Amino acid sequence: MKKDIADIEDIKLLVNRFYDSVREDELLGPIFNDVIKDRWPEHLEKMYRFWQTVLLEEHTYHGSPFPPHAKLPVEKPHFERWINLFFATIDNHFDGELASEAKWRAQKMAEMFNYKIDYYRNSSATPIG
Repeated sequence: MKKDIADIEDIKLLVNRFYDSVREDELLGPIFNDVIKDRWPEHLEKMYRFWQTVLLEEHTYHGSPFPPHAKLPVEKPHFERWINLFFATIDNHFDGELASEAKWRAQKMAEMFNYKIDYYRNSSATPIG
């Protein structure tokens, strides 16, 4: 029986398995691997802190998540794939209130990032970061 997300070890499992699938994905892998290069450990640590803050309300993440993504060469299909991989990772490992909240928050974040990237791509405005 699967359990809910409860602590930092669960966050690490979620983040590690999710990014394992992203790195191997034919659509997302080349983009993430090209941008992150050999800094995967640093990126994963940042993602642990982000999700620890969002889901466990343990405030370890500081910063704005959008600006590093503002100029990525991504569009709606990339975000749809990202969400599918994230949801599959949650469903494979967890079940419960925080697992559902993680999916909801990821969906909202993907929608917002997609909208904002599209906006900045078609505007002379610069993201605040």
